[in-house]
Amino acid sequence: ARELGVEKFFLPNIDRSSVEAMHRMVVAYPDSCFPMMGLHPCSVKDNYIEELAAVRQYLEQATHKYYAVGEIGLDYYWDKTFIDAQKEVFREQIGLAKQYGLPIVIHCREAYADAIDIVSAHLDERLKGVFHCFSGTLAEAQQIIDMGFFLGIGGVVTFKNAGLDKIVAQIDGKHLVLETDAPYLAPVPFRGKRNESSYLTYIAQKIADLHQKSVPKIVQITTANANRLYGL
Repeated sequence: ARELGVEKFFLPNIDRSSVEAMHRMVVAYPDSCFPMMGLHPCSVKDNYIEELAAVRQYLEQATHKYYAVGEIGLDYYWDKTFIDAQKEVFREQIGLAKQYGLPIVIHCREAYADAIDIVSAHLDERLKGVFHCFSGTLAEAQQIIDMGFFLGIGGVVTFKNAGLDKIVAQIDGKHLVLETDAPYLAPVPFRGKRNESSYLTYIAQKIADLHQKSVPKIVQITTANANRLYGL
């Protein structure tokens, strides 16, 4: 990825099990890897109180500088057992983001109405972030933009029948950031294979085609957006 010009990697946390590996990446590549801290909605299970306490502890101890609270949000696709807990955890982590002055990185799958409602209810000048791996409607995209949030665009924009390309074509680049979502959702021509960050070049090319701009221009715009979002 670095050989192809991808210089900065923002690493979303999942739960306690992923923290150590993420920190190892940051130590190995301090100029390239920037960690987040959060509890992913798919990891909200019976032990979510302990998991949430760990997120608080990592943010409080600050042995590493974190650049966002993420990946947080709602996922109604895999398991609806813990929906109420997911909402509680989402709200709690939005509060932590405000407390520590950090943006939020939102995972949202089949839950856009609820996610937008929760963010909207907590919206003030301290809250900013991105709806990562955006796959909603144009109306939902506009609601997110109106809240001052970015849309994270990954490999799905290259899928022939997903419809995201038609939505992205109508959205100004100033609202977009590029992302990987490894190991899933690799862009065409790697669809179905393990995703990796070097494939961002294909996403940038697709957005450039949709917006009828050059790839360097899309890279310039989306990089500036990411730097602004994460405070670099």
